[in-house]
Amino acid sequence: MKTLPSVSRRRALRIGLGTGLGTGLASTRLAAATVLTPRQSAGPFYPLRLPADSDFDLTRVEGRGARAAGTVVEVVGRVSDEAGRPLAGGRVEIWQCDAFGFYHHPRDRGGRADPNFQGFGRVTLDDDGSYRFTTIRPVAYPGRTPHIHFAVSGPGVERLTTQMYLAGEPLNGRDFLYNAIRDPAAKASVTVAFDAEAEGGRPRGRFDMVLGGSLLPR
Repeated sequence: MKTLPSVSRRRALRIGLGTGLGTGLASTRLAAATVLTPRQSAGPFYPLRLPADSDFDLTRVEGRGARAAGTVVEVVGRVSDEAGRPLAGGRVEIWQCDAFGFYHHPRDRGGRADPNFQGFGRVTLDDDGSYRFTTIRPVAYPGRTPHIHFAVSGPGVERLTTQMYLAGEPLNGRDFLYNAIRDPAAKASVTVAFDAEAEGGRPRGRFDMVLGGSLLPR
């Protein structure tokens, strides 16, 4: 009978640690990928009537020459289910206040919002579940830390409404809705850092959203 070469105890320990580390890292990545995006309030300022111009670029309003006030940024991301399957053909909507803290909504001191800012945009998700918006960096207004509202919908899924927050924003610590998210991983999933300089010189933030349940095959 052929005898297999023995493995030293030290080498076996190294192999075991390496295997365990690899498994642990894989488990960590899987856990990070499957954190469900927490649901949050739509707030009182979802548009009563959607603007005629409601495309991906909130900083330009059709028929007006000037760009919206504020720092122009890109927000990109992907929408998928817990298994990583994309919500192809779904829809993402965003809405937020202008650079001065006003929404395009009559309940928010109506008529004072920046006329060069759409305030609302919506896009259809690509086949890989990705989306992109051009908007302004969100700002604070009385009682709230800077944020952007998001809503995701599509065939076979329950509509998800949530909010995106800025990493490192001091006001986050006092915001009641941000701190209503108790799970640290879930809170981290809606907290976005913007690159200092991205494509075209604009800061870019990535906000991926994960929906609970499996998406229906298409």
